[in-house]
Amino acid sequence: MKSRLKVVKIGGNIIDNAEVLDSFLSDFSEIEGPKVLVHGGGKLASRLSSVMGVEVKMIDGRRITDDQTLDIITMVYAGKINKDIVAKLQKFNCNALGLTGADANIIRSEKRPVKEIDYGWVGDVKGVDHHILKTFIEANITPVFCAITHDGKGQLLNTNADTIASELSIGLSNVYEVDLYYCFEKAGVLRDVADDQSVMEDINSKNYPTLVENGTIADGMLPKMKNCFHALENGVTEVHIGLPNMIFGKDTVHTTLTL
Repeated sequence: MKSRLKVVKIGGNIIDNAEVLDSFLSDFSEIEGPKVLVHGGGKLASRLSSVMGVEVKMIDGRRITDDQTLDIITMVYAGKINKDIVAKLQKFNCNALGLTGADANIIRSEKRPVKEIDYGWVGDVKGVDHHILKTFIEANITPVFCAITHDGKGQLLNTNADTIASELSIGLSNVYEVDLYYCFEKAGVLRDVADDQSVMEDINSKNYPTLVENGTIADGMLPKMKNCFHALENGVTEVHIGLPNMIFGKDTVHTTLTL
């Protein structure tokens, strides 16, 4: 029988507030059983870009990653944010290891092909080595991944953190029963974006197409939902979206996605 494992993705609403991050990591360290943490860091990368005089280029909410931008996000994601998180987890007696996809060749990607838009050094995940991850986890080491992968040819690639969380969950589902948690600033997926209380607690593959067709789920939520169902269709047990406290049983209201 497979052990249960949690993959948790956090974004800027947690990372950008030192007090909130500290509280979250304290709670995260208390989770029993195997776990993996994935983080973004786009807001801090954008602020550093501004300080350094590097233009931040976005199209439909997606970052264009040129040479200078790749240098900055590598410093921010794999350096500042990742190591701050690892150090805080060590403070809470959670033995963590900060990783990019290039480390131990865990996440291999390829550069996104140019179609209508050239996104630059952006990677689409092609494979996850769950065997080496299992080795870390069985040694009671908690992997902490930033949003950077590589192409196996020496090139780092900026990769969507939601996608990394989804692909890691799929890979690890070969050896664990995986629950994937997307933590963000709302209590879940909202039926009415103007009403924070309108959380849809259950979304599945049967009602999801209707929610997209009638515009209830739209815009920036669509890519996240695509990652959710991609994970579910490829071995992940459940996916949850909501406030961080949902992981720790402190908030009952959030969105659970199933097939």
